[in-house]
Amino acid sequence: MKESWATFGADLHLDLSAGRGLRAGLTEALREAARSGRLAAGTLLPSSRSLAADLGIARNTVAEAYAELVAEGWLTARQGSGTRVAERARPRRAAAAVPVRRAARRGLTYSLIPGSPDLSGFPRAAWLTAARRALAAAPNEAFGYGADGRGRPELREALTGYLARARGVYADPDRIVLCAGFGHALTLLARVLRARRVREMAVEAYGLDIHRDLLTRAGLRTRPLGVDGDGARTGELTAGPGAVLLTPAHQFPTGAALTPARRAAAVDWARSTGGLILEDDYDGEFRYDRQPVGALQGLDPDRVVYLGTASKSLAPGLRMGWMVVPPGLLDEVMAAKGPGDRTSSALDQLTLAEFITSGAYDRHVRGMRLRYRRRRDELVAAVGDRVGVSGIAAGLHAVLDLPAGTERSVLQSAAWQDLSLEGLSAFHHPEATFPPRDALVVGYGTPPDSAWTPTLAALSAALP
Repeated sequence: MKESWATFGADLHLDLSAGRGLRAGLTEALREAARSGRLAAGTLLPSSRSLAADLGIARNTVAEAYAELVAEGWLTARQGSGTRVAERARPRRAAAAVPVRRAARRGLTYSLIPGSPDLSGFPRAAWLTAARRALAAAPNEAFGYGADGRGRPELREALTGYLARARGVYADPDRIVLCAGFGHALTLLARVLRARRVREMAVEAYGLDIHRDLLTRAGLRTRPLGVDGDGARTGELTAGPGAVLLTPAHQFPTGAALTPARRAAAVDWARSTGGLILEDDYDGEFRYDRQPVGALQGLDPDRVVYLGTASKSLAPGLRMGWMVVPPGLLDEVMAAKGPGDRTSSALDQLTLAEFITSGAYDRHVRGMRLRYRRRRDELVAAVGDRVGVSGIAAGLHAVLDLPAGTERSVLQSAAWQDLSLEGLSAFHHPEATFPPRDALVVGYGTPPDSAWTPTLAALSAALP
């Protein structure tokens, strides 16, 4: 039998090569189709009886080929759901050919990309309960366009109490402005700074490039501020920048907490120069081996804009963030926001207000804190003494220090393990004068519980 063809699925053909025997030829044809991606992961294959009839061969031949590929990991077979292409059956050569930075964004089988909580931990039942209560109590005007650009008063009132109690923030509802996440808030503040004729802003030398890009698009030049084990080197701030963006409670991504002396230096700089401090409190709810670090805003509410979101504590898909604005800045922020700039839906705002005031938010945060601490401990145990681990006293990510010159090779090894990772160099400001150190930024909050164990195994296999 020189050549035989079978068609199934979306115009997919199997070529049973000559000289290999029917079972060997069929096995290789299926393996190559899965390896190359012509058979996508999750594709349901014909039953052994159907495929045997299509090819004109014995059913046992097909069954044996399927069994061999299941044993190799190319296929999966479960009672009642048939035989499918396994999730890990993806083209290895193609994944290795793309740049490492792109591979980390492609959505490989496993992910430890920082910046996301465990989305499977979203409190669906408790949120639904809060939504029902909020909807039942909502005033009729809540279903309109909304007259107050700051957002629903119920949520601003709830946040005032929560932020004062949990984060040490001085606020009142009139000075809280709701927004659609941190990026939206940063955009508004950048407009305010440009209207004030500010041309330059200091940012931490390690930080998110998307935030730097946002500021650059707004017309602000970003100047890198050194970062070490005590956080940002705020003593190096000069009169040039009109503002500084800081992550004091848990520097992103190095994980350091800004020391009291450096906090005081930042506030002294703002007072002496008239500058503005933007405080990104992105994961302040999660701490493990230390006392809570209060918000920098508490040192000088007139010079610090406090920014927080529900993206890490609940889910980024809510698009829920808030600013606590100094009294002298509120009118400018609202002018930058404009009458047509609305945020998340009024019903979501009312639901979050009910979620906070009922105590459900605190219960959820406590539960997730225990889950993330357990993961952190398992991560530290898995890597052992092969690499140094830092930045783990709080937050949802850890920094794994690597031998000099190995970051790129480890990221490539991770891609071969179907694991998305970020290197510390990806967060290095392009104008920073010190060379980036070789390290990984591991977001241990990202995987769902069901994927945590194999994700940790993939990381362990990728490390030197």
